[in-house]
Amino acid sequence: MIVVTGATGNVGRPLVRALVAAGERVTATSRGVAQGDVPAGVLARPADLTDVAGLRPVFDGADALFLQNGGPSAHLLPTAAVLEAAAAGGVKRVVLLSSQGVVTRPDSASHGRVAHAIEEAVRASGLEWTILRPGGFASNTFAWAESVRASRTVAAPFGDKALPVVDPDDIAEVAALALRSGEHGGQVYELTGPALVTPRQQAAAIGAALGEPVRFVEQSRAQALSLMTRFMPELVAETTLSILAEPNEAERRVGPDVERVLGRPAGSYEEWARRNAPAFR
Repeated sequence: MIVVTGATGNVGRPLVRALVAAGERVTATSRGVAQGDVPAGVLARPADLTDVAGLRPVFDGADALFLQNGGPSAHLLPTAAVLEAAAAGGVKRVVLLSSQGVVTRPDSASHGRVAHAIEEAVRASGLEWTILRPGGFASNTFAWAESVRASRTVAAPFGDKALPVVDPDDIAEVAALALRSGEHGGQVYELTGPALVTPRQQAAAIGAALGEPVRFVEQSRAQALSLMTRFMPELVAETTLSILAEPNEAERRVGPDVERVLGRPAGSYEEWARRNAPAFR
């Protein structure tokens, strides 16, 4: 049995599908997961990663765990206690969804230090571990869906700054292999897309997928910060904007690990946009 935390998220959802397709038994957990959210045969167990007592029955009979680090709420994750509960339930292998910020922004409280502490707890857990360090997700642009549907417009800051955003389905495929095989134990994988892409180019790719032009409107940093702090802590938003405004060399690097692990090139943003075009219609 494999437990997938964050099972209704942008990585967790395709990961559950990939594991089911591979014939694995899966328990899907997140705060609001319901049986209708998961494929047939998957057990949906609502639970909160900050509630270790509530997680204990979720781990019973499991042998592997996909642990997402909580994203903007990573500082709330009681990692050591969660892993102790997982081990007590039978888990022997853990795959952690961490952050590229551990190495690209090591001095950042929001993107580096918290994620590093979570990684260290995983390494010290006594479980076989694999760590995934993605950069920016292609799916972050779902935030544009409402404005694209309403007015075929995208508003974002730093329109011509490029990053190698990664398709969450690629992260999920790497995670599925690591959860199912011990050959990835002790590995740290940096997961990026295959090429640098700017927000302006992303808007154009969505337009191409829709068959209609999508207009790009450049936001100021202040405008972007005001919107981002509606759904994430200000410190996280500020560091995210710093990455978008002035990405360093490590953040702009196209990593080889998706292709190395999967045996195929990483998916492009254009491919992601075509696959997810219905969300923007």
